Amino acid sequence: METFVWDHNFITGVEDVDAQHRVLVDLFNELSATFSSADGNRDAVLTETFARLLAYTEYHFRDEEALMRGVGVDPRHIELHTAQHAQFVAQIAATWAARQTLPNAAESIVGFLVSWLGLHILGTDQALARQIVAMAAGASAAEAWEREVAVGSTSNSQQALLKVIGRLYHVLAGQNTDLMAANRHLEERVAERTEALERTNDDLRRANLQLEAFSRTDSLLGIANRAYFQERLDLACAAAFRREQPLALLMIDVDHFKEYNDWYGHPAGDACLQAVAQAVQQAMVRSTDMVARYGGEELVAVLPDTDVAGATTVAARVVEHVAALGLAHAASPVAPQVTVSVGVAAQVPPGQRDSASLVQEADAALYEAKAAGRNRWVLAL
Repeated sequence: METFVWDHNFITGVEDVDAQHRVLVDLFNELSATFSSADGNRDAVLTETFARLLAYTEYHFRDEEALMRGVGVDPRHIELHTAQHAQFVAQIAATWAARQTLPNAAESIVGFLVSWLGLHILGTDQALARQIVAMAAGASAAEAWEREVAVGSTSNSQQALLKVIGRLYHVLAGQNTDLMAANRHLEERVAERTEALERTNDDLRRANLQLEAFSRTDSLLGIANRAYFQERLDLACAAAFRREQPLALLMIDVDHFKEYNDWYGHPAGDACLQAVAQAVQQAMVRSTDMVARYGGEELVAVLPDTDVAGATTVAARVVEHVAALGLAHAASPVAPQVTVSVGVAAQVPPGQRDSASLVQEADAALYEAKAAGRNRWVLAL
């Protein structure tokens, strides 16, 4: 049986937001079902399911916050909404980390998640949807916000909200009882452990920052790796689609790099790639442009808010900057120095999840650049 049952009361009317809410509901129900499973591998499945749930929740929050900023919702609502997002991530991460010490971990965690989702949809998200509708009808952002504060939810939503608040209260009350009982046993040890805990937390924060940086960075070239590139490209595509602005992508390949490695050796090949990556980075025009390693000797550059003219200008700079390095390439039939070929694609995405088509166009243009003799850029038609 489903823990969270979706019905019409939870529809905001914002298509993307509603679709993401349905995914969250499915993940919540999957987590609940896993808690009840008798599978011997349950703990590993729980950990994997929760990781997917948290990752998708953070994606939903980022997309929702981008939507609010893109539509121009009143800053007071944005501040409240984003604070609730941050609070939830901190609360659920802490609860999950302490699940082994909770007497009723499954009930506490699932109950909290379901109650939070109800509050999230029926409260702030439906309030956001009503403000968007009001602004579309001619109200200013401030007027839409003030009207929402004055009027509030519809009666149906209020009734559903009361039910989930009651559930949330039950869960939180149970957790508070457990925490108070634990605190009675810990009070005599708190003073001596506080300083050590603070040091541990500082170390953990530093380690998490380093881990986050490592997970996004190519260890050889010191630029974004392919996974982080895909994340940034997807976000840029969604933003470009919403704002109806062009997004450009460059696919960059070092010409005859295998021959370079065979001639000069792999250590020299690594140094060559590092120099090329720096040259490509220096060819970027704005801090919002991102260069990443796509694989092997292939790099990519994501250029938000960039049309065909801007993209081809940057592509030409990339070709020139790499050639200007003057790195000798005795095995190249193209030029006496290291060169690159660049495929260029720029478009207003036809959909907010259509980043793959941009990659395909840029890759096809790169293939044409190679076929045309390399050491050049080619624009996808």
